[in-house]
Amino acid sequence: MDQRTRPAPRLAPLPPEHTPELKEQFEMSRKRMGFIPNSQLIMQRKPKMVKGFNALSAAIWDPESKVDLKFKRLIAHVISRSAGCQYCMAHTAEGAHKLGVDDPKLDAVWDYQTSPLYNAAERAALDVAVAAGSVPNAVTDEMFKELQKHWTEEQIVEIIGVISIFGFLNRWNDTFATPLEDEPLHFGETRLAAHGWSVGKHLR
Repeated sequence: MDQRTRPAPRLAPLPPEHTPELKEQFEMSRKRMGFIPNSQLIMQRKPKMVKGFNALSAAIWDPESKVDLKFKRLIAHVISRSAGCQYCMAHTAEGAHKLGVDDPKLDAVWDYQTSPLYNAAERAALDVAVAAGSVPNAVTDEMFKELQKHWTEEQIVEIIGVISIFGFLNRWNDTFATPLEDEPLHFGETRLAAHGWSVGKHLR
């Protein structure tokens, strides 16, 4: 058992049964992730926000997406790293692993610009993710033109959709210092710490 001292949450996650009308929403999250994220257990104070967020999330992670779902998780990981959100970095890396991203490719995402495991199309998308995660947004016309060389308009909308929903999640979880759940915490400490990741304020 983890014996580290944990400060009180800024706003505590409420138990799932606190809001019965969200039972179906939470089960969707549990099915997709294996657990109900604390971000939603905090958000349930406004049930309409949970429902709206889950509707957008379901569209972004649609199994019929034109962009591979495994690569979408890598996009989410890279933008979260660019934004500095340790909570989302752990979630997205673990999510990529669960979807079947192999270990060498997941480890190489830190060096995607030079790794032979990433092709030109993937590099173009990840370059945009890194730039979009910066403040102010650093995406240039040249970056976007490079993106258009490799991806259709429909795929670009999906890619920017992933980037944008994590723009929200990065700020949500960093502001609340959302407590990191056990599964992504373990993954972060065993797989990401060597690359500079730490749980920081999310150990609560």
